[in-house]
Formats: sequence, structure tokens, C-alpha cells
Amino acid sequence: MIPGLRTYSVNPKARRPLVDFMTGALMAAGCKIIHSSPADRAPFVVVFETPTGERMGIVAYAFLTTRTPTKNRPANERSFQIKYGSKGSYADSNSHELWQDPLGMFTTLLVGIDPERGMCVSADPIVHNPTKFFIRVEFKDGHADFAQKRGWYAWERVKRNTPADAPRVETLVGAAKDRFLDLVRFERASRGLDPGNRLILAEGHALSLPTSGVKRASVGAEVMHLAEAHPLVKQFELSSDEILDLIAGARRLKMAVRGWVAEEHLRSALANIPGVTHCERLDEEGGPDLRVSFHYGPLLTIECKNVARETDRDGNPKIDFQRTRAAKGNPCSRYYEPADFDVVAACLHAVTSKWDFRYALPGSLPAHKTCPGRITSNIRVNEHWVAEAEDMFKLAYAAKGVAL
Repeated sequence: MIPGLRTYSVNPKARRPLVDFMTGALMAAGCKIIHSSPADRAPFVVVFETPTGERMGIVAYAFLTTRTPTKNRPANERSFQIKYGSKGSYADSNSHELWQDPLGMFTTLLVGIDPERGMCVSADPIVHNPTKFFIRVEFKDGHADFAQKRGWYAWERVKRNTPADAPRVETLVGAAKDRFLDLVRFERASRGLDPGNRLILAEGHALSLPTSGVKRASVGAEVMHLAEAHPLVKQFELSSDEILDLIAGARRLKMAVRGWVAEEHLRSALANIPGVTHCERLDEEGGPDLRVSFHYGPLLTIECKNVARETDRDGNPKIDFQRTRAAKGNPCSRYYEPADFDVVAACLHAVTSKWDFRYALPGSLPAHKTCPGRITSNIRVNEHWVAEAEDMFKLAYAAKGVAL
């Protein structure tokens, strides 16, 4: 029994195929099963050792994926239903915490499994936490086909009836049975990422740590040789290649670095524009990313955001425009106010593979439907965004009533 983990009585005959899928997939990947909880209590706890000797554990909220025709729903739709017990059991309080290990030793999964097709679909348990029971997570036949044939496929799903303090879009990941261990590692690495970065991470799912070309025996000499090149080499006592390999292999670290890299490319681009008289990076928790002055005008603050890899149906890049979390007791604080900064810069690298930017005034962005005075989290970088920073500076100053 794991302290703090709420469990539910379930039908072992119906749930056994789910447990068998997970343990069978892990054993087929060369893992040794150390513990597997009985199929009559959910969520299911599995502890195992990988072929390299790494000890891992999962707490799996696992459900059967079905293709059940439903009235007023598309015919090409599959789903899994998040439910344990009977509806009558939760008539008074249908709110259920999806457990997360505060120490990070166990990885929580929220997964739909299709044992017959040998594939599964994983949702972000943090996005769904807390959850109600007897709700469905839907996806298309095409998503399942891609996941089964390719072994791995990720896509975005628009959630229905989303609360004001929860993301409207989520990223689902489909995996074949022989990629289940990779899926566990992915969910461990992606914990806490926003849906856009979760999608980027899933699409770049080379999950093994890159091997450095520097031999261990020469690390000391390499560090001493490169110490003068950069202080971090000396401080970390790793070669420059090993530091880069570490970033490449740690998915959450790579996502954080990606955001900082976008800000640095933006700073470099703006600093080289004729007429820019001040340009600096900011490092304030929850604050804007840059401060810029154009032709000695008042300082403008800029918020830089990476777009998601997947565009909308019209080919417009998308931004999941919200903070990582809301302040306690104020779910709307997760969303930005127009007064939080003067300019929004969208980095298009995830779509174009180039460090290009588009700009918009925060006051011109769509308002949040349920949080007055806030900007919606569902932003599209469309034809209304400005391509030239100089033009945006002029618009920003005009909005402030400043004439250059």
C-alpha cells in the first residue's frame, strides 16, 4: 500500500487484460517485474527493473479502449472511459485526485489500453487532476492507426466542458505495446509540461541518453583544457559535449532550455534592429522576458512564447497562452491580463525550424470566455500578427499614446 494513494475495488476479470498488457510489455522489453498489484484494486501499481538495472515504478489509472457507437458522436471515434465503481457511489462528491509521487519515484499513468490491437493511448494525468468519473477521452480511428503502425504517435485534443482553471487543449500519446517502456519514460520526463511542450517532447521521443564522444579516462584533461572557455565546464566538471548530451537527454531540461533559447534569439534579433536603443533579457519569476526601447522611447516589455508543433486546420501556429499554474483560490490567475506586458512575441521555430517571430499587442488578443479581463489560452498566430518588429514597436507606442 502506498501512503496517500486512494484505491478502488474493480472487477478483476475485466481489468486483468490491462495489467497483463503492461507487465507483458515490460517483460518483453527485458524488464524484471518486482511487484504487480492484484487486478481487483485500482489504480494498478507495478514495480520493475529495466535491463540496465534501473528501478522504476508506475501507478496506472488504466482503462479499456473501445470503439462504441454513440449517439451524436462521430462514427470514426474511439475512447476510453475514466471510471471506477458505480455512479451511485459518487453522487455526493464526484472528484478524484490522480495520485502523484512527491518524491518522483513512481510515475503516474492515465492510459487507455487496447489489448487486442496491442496499443495504448496516454493522457496527461496532471491536466486531468482532479477528475470526475464516467467521463470519456475520445480520439479518432486515424490516431489509433498511426500509433499502431508507427509504434508512436502524438496529437492534440480539444477538451470538452473545460473548467476555467484547466487547459483547453491536451496532448495525447499513442504507443504500440513494444513501446510501453518508452511511454513510461516519456511520462516521467514530461510531468508538469504544458500541452504544447508535451507535444514537442513527444514528437522528439529519442528516449535514450546520447553517448558522449569523450572517453571517461580523458574527462579530467578535457575539463582542464576547456575550463578557460566557459566557467560551467569547470564548475560541472563535464566536457562541453557531455553538458550538451545531458541537455539533449533530459526532456524537461531541454524544454526549459528551448524557451530560453527562443528568448535569446529574440533579444539578438531585436538588438540588431536600427533604432533599438535598449534591449535586455529579464529574469523575473512570472514577469515579462525582455525590455526594449525604440528610438529612445519608453521601455516596452515583451513576453516570448514558443508555438506548438501542430498547426490548426488553416495552417496557423498555435500558442498555449497561460501560466504553468494558478494562484491558490484564484483559477483565473493562470491566464494573462493585457496589462502584464506591452508586446507578445511568438517564436515559430517549432513549425518553420527557423528562429522567426511574429508580434501582437496583448490588447488585440481574444478575451477569455469565463475569466473577465483575461486573455484566452487558445491563441492562433494568424494574419493579424505583425512580421516586422519595428511596426510592432510603433503600434505599442501608439497604444500608450506615445508619439515617436
